[in-house]
Amino acid sequence: TVFLSGNGPLVEVLSEALARDKVASARARGETYKVDNARREVRKFIQNIRHFIDDNLHNTKAPFEKVVIFDEAQRAWNQKKFQTKMKAKGHDIEMSQPDLLISKLDQHEDWCVIVCLVGGGQEINLGESGVSTWIESMDSKYRDWKVYMSDQIKNPEYSWGYSFDQILSSPRTTITKDLHLSVSLRSFRSENLSNYINEIIAGNILKALELRETISDYPIYVTRSLSSAKAWLKDQARGSERYGLVAEANAMRLKPDGIFVKSEVKPANWFLADKDDVRSSYYLEDVATEYEVQGLELDWVCACWDASLRRVDDEWELYKFVGTKFLKRSQEHQRKYLLNAYRVLLTRARQGLIIFVPRGDIRDKTRDPKFYDGTYEYLINCGFDEL
Repeated sequence: TVFLSGNGPLVEVLSEALARDKVASARARGETYKVDNARREVRKFIQNIRHFIDDNLHNTKAPFEKVVIFDEAQRAWNQKKFQTKMKAKGHDIEMSQPDLLISKLDQHEDWCVIVCLVGGGQEINLGESGVSTWIESMDSKYRDWKVYMSDQIKNPEYSWGYSFDQILSSPRTTITKDLHLSVSLRSFRSENLSNYINEIIAGNILKALELRETISDYPIYVTRSLSSAKAWLKDQARGSERYGLVAEANAMRLKPDGIFVKSEVKPANWFLADKDDVRSSYYLEDVATEYEVQGLELDWVCACWDASLRRVDDEWELYKFVGTKFLKRSQEHQRKYLLNAYRVLLTRARQGLIIFVPRGDIRDKTRDPKFYDGTYEYLINCGFDEL
């Protein structure tokens, strides 16, 4: 069995955490176990999908593994993106990433299993195909495979407009509600938090307020003061509970507030290092973006909101900061990825969330207060408490 993901930070953090645990367990038994050996052991069953494909690309035999668990399967590359990436490595492959993975497992003569773990509304990169590419492969090429699917698969956040009718009507397909995780394990204090954030992103104030009433013992705040937000995080956390700052990867105009999204973050250090390590999330100096935190979580999170996503006249306006100014995002995929980025950022906290919305600066045309004021008021109207 192998656990695969195209999410580099997730693989890095999970692998390092397990390796350190192996070393600590050995030490507790009075034994010596080198961390490099532990890392090699972990790499046998946790891998980046790209490494797995490279190892098996020209292998004419079936892979050693018979069970593949593909985490965040909705982020697998479509044919165009995968073909471009493989050409850069000198390989001419006209397949999507799901196509190639299935084809390799299909070399087993007796049996094999691919488990696709899918998150709705989590695609944040151009070329991420959603679950539809997996189904398309099953529809067109691998018709002797048995398929087991959640009864929620036709929801728009999963389907992306692809019709699943052919696969759903096939006698080889089994539909079961047991394959849908209806309760977020990340937010153990709040079953409805993900739904609440979804309604906020969708612009549904009334539905958001209804869900807000059901969220108990999960503090949700909004503030115009970053220092107050940092103090709040430290006050809430107990013992080893971890806290940190997150922001969207293009949040360039948070720089005047001391938030540098372009500063390099090493995920393993940010998520795992202790409170006395300046590289850790605890120091509240380095901010992680949606690319570092997707698939991972903290106990307490401060999400820093920039002017790229603004609430204006009961609608979202979506921008990208390029050069010296904000440009409107006109392409649908660009708009979707920005909304998904905020969806990811706002659902990273297990125990509590605070959002920092800057006040802006009337003297700075890139940080006009009106870029932020509408968003702040909107979050309050959706049920966020003011700090």
